[in-house]
Amino acid sequence: MLLYDPDIAIRFPDYGFQIPDPGDRASRVVRELLESGVVAGTGGGGLSQSTLLEPVTRDDLARVHTADYLDSILSSDPAAALHAVYELFDAHGRPNRYYPDAAILPLPDLVDRARRHVAGTMLALSHVLEHARNDSFCYFLGGGMHHATAHAGRGFCPFNDIVVALRAVRAQGNAKRFWIIDTDAHRGDGTAALCLEDPDAATLSIHMAHGWPLDGPFFEEDGRLHPARIPSDLDIPIPEGGEPHYLPALARGLDMLDAMTRAAWNGAGPDAAIVVAGGDPYEHDELPSASPLRLTLEQLRKRDVLVHSYLAQRSIPQAWIMAGGYGARAHEPVTQFLRYAASHGLT
Repeated sequence: MLLYDPDIAIRFPDYGFQIPDPGDRASRVVRELLESGVVAGTGGGGLSQSTLLEPVTRDDLARVHTADYLDSILSSDPAAALHAVYELFDAHGRPNRYYPDAAILPLPDLVDRARRHVAGTMLALSHVLEHARNDSFCYFLGGGMHHATAHAGRGFCPFNDIVVALRAVRAQGNAKRFWIIDTDAHRGDGTAALCLEDPDAATLSIHMAHGWPLDGPFFEEDGRLHPARIPSDLDIPIPEGGEPHYLPALARGLDMLDAMTRAAWNGAGPDAAIVVAGGDPYEHDELPSASPLRLTLEQLRKRDVLVHSYLAQRSIPQAWIMAGGYGARAHEPVTQFLRYAASHGLT
């Protein structure tokens, strides 16, 4: 199943943000798949084009985020919360790639769209669990906001849709144990922090060994360990120039994840896996902070096929979300994987 809602695109320039993402990655993926005949459109070929995603409720968000943070970001004026999320001001209070006079949409509109991205991730995870006996697969063209923590959003991530979805389906009694496999260029630090004391959620992150968010402080002002420093269950840092070692390292990491969780879960596997399929390791990605990791399109294809095949061989339902990817060619890694998925009857 491919889940796509054209009405949740976040076009940063509409809010006065100078971020290299025109917000049309999902629409370009769908357009190319339709033009090439990979999918036949709504109601045919397995493509589900949903315009029914409603903003996730505060109660669902409150399973992950604090009341103070939700009071701020869900208010009629979420500017203070979003300034931290998108780094709109520098240390001296000066605008940083932010031009509010150029905005054509209000900031609460961005929050509304982000809440609908969370709803999409919840729907994708619910779908694969409902169809778990059929080697289920769903790819949501959205989500992946893995830097948000309980107390704040950060790194372009207002909410952590991954953990919100996980806790929502648990609350419904549909599943208990999960793998979270994060292949974004940046370490999945918010997810790691939120799952640190969760014995039934195992996190794997393969990412750049240096750079954001690992170039920040070790401790916060109150003495707590900074969220970027809280370990995943398995962290796989790839040094600059280490691209030839990426795929073998990921394969070993998946084996370690499997062995580790089966030992902890008395031989059981996960009820489902959430795959945070970042496109920003792509060598043509335009986000400067992702530049230390430069995988080719073919390497990204092998990465995604490796993860999919690993899960499919173990009959683990898999919910994929799009995560990072910036610039004119950001749709290419997603499109090629969905062509593969369609050829294997997954979409």
